[in-house]
Amino acid sequence: MKKIILTTAIISALLLGCNETKTKEESSNIVETTEDVHEHPMEEMSTEMHSMNNAWVNEIKLDNGNKWQANLETTEGVDKMLSLIKSSDPKTVEDFHALASKLNEDKNVVVKKCTMEGPSHDNLHVFLHPLIEKIEVLGKVSTTDEGAETIASIKENLEGYYNYFQ
Repeated sequence: MKKIILTTAIISALLLGCNETKTKEESSNIVETTEDVHEHPMEEMSTEMHSMNNAWVNEIKLDNGNKWQANLETTEGVDKMLSLIKSSDPKTVEDFHALASKLNEDKNVVVKKCTMEGPSHDNLHVFLHPLIEKIEVLGKVSTTDEGAETIASIKENLEGYYNYFQ
């Protein structure tokens, strides 16, 4: 139940917050909610499996065969997250958790500075939702193998952005 409430809160924050200016307090609430501990491992596992498989590419659409125009801050945020992934070399579970925290900060900036509207905005959320889940999973990995798998999935997600947005 807590997972459902958390997911609903994150999605609501994304959908309602993209065109509104947020205060620092509201932005920090997004960070705090993605770091909650879940009480239902089976629910977490099904969400993790869904988000890790990059099924979002089956849901996202192009703009009549063309890439969507994204706002500069969104593209810069994706660039920053991808650079962070490529330059990181985590060795311990704590390193993976620290990387998740940095990625979460960059993701929150993307959400906060989103000015996109209409179909481009809707498709951005198709891209963002699994990314948010993956970052959350990375912050909770318990082995370095889990961390490496999650990073690979996050990297694939981030690289996929450029197939749909410019």
